Amino acid sequence: MPLLRVLALCAAATPALLFAQSAPRQLTDADYQRAERMLGASTAPLVHGIAGRATWLPDGRFWYRASTVAGGDYVLVNPARRTRDAAFDHARLAAALGTASGTTVSAAALMVQTIDPVARTVTATAGTRAFRCELSTYVCAEAPRAAARSVAPPNSSVSPDGARAVFIRNHNLWVRDLRTGAERAVTSDGVEDFGYATNNAGWVHNDNPVVSWSADGTRLSTFQHDSRGVDHMYLVSTNVGSPQLQQWRYPLPGDSVIFRVSRIVVSFDSASFATVTRLQMPPDAHRSTVSDHIACGGAVCDLQWFADNSKVAFLSSSRDHKEVWLRIADAATGAVRTVLHETSTTQIGDASHPEDLWRVFPATNEFIWWSDRDDWTHLYLYDLTTGQLKNRITTGTGNVSGIVRIDEKARRIWFTANGKDEARDPYFQHLYRVNFDGSGLTLLTPEVANHSVTLSPDGRWFTDTYSTPDTPPVTVLRDANTGRLVRELERADISRLTATGWKAPTPVRMKARDGQTDIYGLLYTPSTLDSTRKYPIINYIYPGPQSGSVGSRSFSPARSDHQALAELGFVVVAIDGMGTPGRSKTFRDFYYGRMGDNTIEDQVAGMKELASRYRFIDIDKAGMWGHSGGGFATAAAMFKAPDFFKVGISESGNHDNRNYEDDWGERYHGLLVRTGATDNYTAEANQTHASKLKGKLFLIHGMMDDNVPPYNTLLVVDALMKANKDFDLIMLPQARHGFGADGAYIMRRRWDYFVQHLQGNTPPKEYQMGRLAPGR
Repeated sequence: MPLLRVLALCAAATPALLFAQSAPRQLTDADYQRAERMLGASTAPLVHGIAGRATWLPDGRFWYRASTVAGGDYVLVNPARRTRDAAFDHARLAAALGTASGTTVSAAALMVQTIDPVARTVTATAGTRAFRCELSTYVCAEAPRAAARSVAPPNSSVSPDGARAVFIRNHNLWVRDLRTGAERAVTSDGVEDFGYATNNAGWVHNDNPVVSWSADGTRLSTFQHDSRGVDHMYLVSTNVGSPQLQQWRYPLPGDSVIFRVSRIVVSFDSASFATVTRLQMPPDAHRSTVSDHIACGGAVCDLQWFADNSKVAFLSSSRDHKEVWLRIADAATGAVRTVLHETSTTQIGDASHPEDLWRVFPATNEFIWWSDRDDWTHLYLYDLTTGQLKNRITTGTGNVSGIVRIDEKARRIWFTANGKDEARDPYFQHLYRVNFDGSGLTLLTPEVANHSVTLSPDGRWFTDTYSTPDTPPVTVLRDANTGRLVRELERADISRLTATGWKAPTPVRMKARDGQTDIYGLLYTPSTLDSTRKYPIINYIYPGPQSGSVGSRSFSPARSDHQALAELGFVVVAIDGMGTPGRSKTFRDFYYGRMGDNTIEDQVAGMKELASRYRFIDIDKAGMWGHSGGGFATAAAMFKAPDFFKVGISESGNHDNRNYEDDWGERYHGLLVRTGATDNYTAEANQTHASKLKGKLFLIHGMMDDNVPPYNTLLVVDALMKANKDFDLIMLPQARHGFGADGAYIMRRRWDYFVQHLQGNTPPKEYQMGRLAPGR
């Protein structure tokens, strides 16, 4: 071959190919810029044709905003007529708003709050001002201000009718009447460490009250939070001058005393005077079935009001999560009765379950209950008085993942589920309907994809947006009884995205450590992949148990920095190993009581299988990184598979669950049991195995992390030093758990570390993240 031709080929070689050469290479800012363009800030604006959430109107029509190249358009849909039209003339409305506000308003950037096609009006904002526009004339006038009302105080919860707001003051619950502005104490006996509606789970602590309002806003349910006797967590600030001490109650696994809650009901009269009724029962452990907190979006988890507000139904969970009781309380008297008692050998529910996967029906004296008792999450119908099972509602393989709608009169349920069709990806979510007696099961979303649905209030129609990790979303309108396609609404356009060289991840299926169980993941490769070359492989991990590494099975133009890392000359993989949610209970509970397992053996088995399938993977250059639980897993991988993983970056890891909040460890590992000088948590703690480190380990933690305290990482540091091991460490002086403003810096350092130690190349010096123009 002529020398000039050889030189020409070398000059044309793509950057990813050059990275794969054996000779070390100096990467440049341009290399990092190309990678940075694969982050969400640059890729998301290049996708259009995405339908926003539908706003349903009283006459059965609905509107939504669809993204466009320029910005967005508002669309009005009439399901009965199968029509889809522009909700108004965007150019004329922009001009009218501009005239009324004295500003320039773009037709593609309208900020519309309401559309009334019957009255032919729109409310929209221009700047900070609200306007009401007549569509018959396209004339806008500043919207009249609402009648003067008192403003809700900061950190408060407003009743559904907007009449009152409750807040915490000096450990007591107070109410402000928003019609008059009058404030008064609801309780008076709250004291430090025994206050009302306290939002403290150890890892979460703030001043927002935790309350569940009745539908009419005349009653609420909350609790008196008892943290007396619970030990403190401490953090110390980094600043000029004397450091500031932060301390709060933070229970740990094995503590003799944890948070307890004494439940109450508060009833308000028309003037917001309150009556407090204590429920006639002992305090509950600070536990729920769906979280390691008892607050769900500001409301009390596992609690439902009766429609007439006379009673409240709630779940009590044992400290170890192996028992749960369904109870009914009389709101006026506080009398409590237990309806159902469920047990498990591991744990009942977890943070992957929705909060409302059970419902009470006082009118028919029934309730719907969910259970994993036959290895899958199914629905059951019970008698509300006796607690006796009437019949199963769902059966077979697959998990019910959400209740979307219940028609009590027709005795029919619309629900989402995954894994019911063994021929499909077990993580894809679909919508079904079924009758209370278990008959009439109907699949309403037939496409093999992950479906996100919104039903109309009257239950006749639903919008369905479906996609996969490697196919963009399509939004359609369907008949809610049959699933019949009414019409297509939007089809995402990713042509501008693919024009940049972007490529979708590849869904992959592998075998777990047992050689039999299927596990699933996503594989990311350089956009300029040369299959004849070898690329180091990086495993991004979040081991669960409440979520996995892959995340949503819907389309996304960017997931963390996976594709960005791939652009630097790596193969990146995310694998959901055994012990993560979405599968059978046996699969989900695989490493219950052995949290140090962290799915590591499944990760290794999956990566080796991928390397045998894709020869461009250099399995001898394997790295891993993860954050929080993924930080725990990464350090564990470096210690427990030291000959396989050569480089690891462990961020904010809960390396010893004896040093993390009590609810997490006690749910997934069980209660701490001491045996002489040791206990059943010791073998799972990372510092126990730190002396086995062989590769390059980078530990990172925020010193103000009030979720996973930084002492978790410092325990590992101490053990590594005692074992005379080399490692790298950054303790971020101001950062909380997610790193906040330090996140971009840590991402760049992460890229540098893998480039240097896994590739053997040299990164650009102190590349500055965040300087790319949006969408570029």
